[in-house]
Amino acid sequence: MGMKLLIKKLDEKAVVPARQTEYSAGYDLCACTDEPIVIKAGQTEKIHTGISTEVQGEKNCVLLIYARSSLATKFGIAPANCVGVVDWDYRGEIICALHNSSDKDYTINHGDRIAQLVITPVFTPEVEVAEELSDTQRGEGGFGSTGK
Repeated sequence: MGMKLLIKKLDEKAVVPARQTEYSAGYDLCACTDEPIVIKAGQTEKIHTGISTEVQGEKNCVLLIYARSSLATKFGIAPANCVGVVDWDYRGEIICALHNSSDKDYTINHGDRIAQLVITPVFTPEVEVAEELSDTQRGEGGFGSTGK
């Protein structure tokens, strides 16, 4: 059986996430609201999508919620936690906490595309405490250690 993204509509007016082009990485998430929601400048609001999800056929993955580039660059609207994480075993409603980093209020209406959902593989190796780690050319060089 191949991998499928199952969508459960928790609200009859919810919009099923969709990719906008054949090669789009993300599925657009849409607001599911009874009335407009204003995200005031500098504030965060939780926006309901009216859906829950399951990735069928593959458990070693996660759904990541990213900003839509147009909302982030033109209006300062992006996920408050930068990237939302929806674990494989979560079956509740997907809610996007969106932050307005601009100096103008922004209104979200029902059906507006508010974020994008990307399915990504996850690696969960066994954790082991080690006394030493292997040497590398970079070593302990941190911020800016490899140049601009």
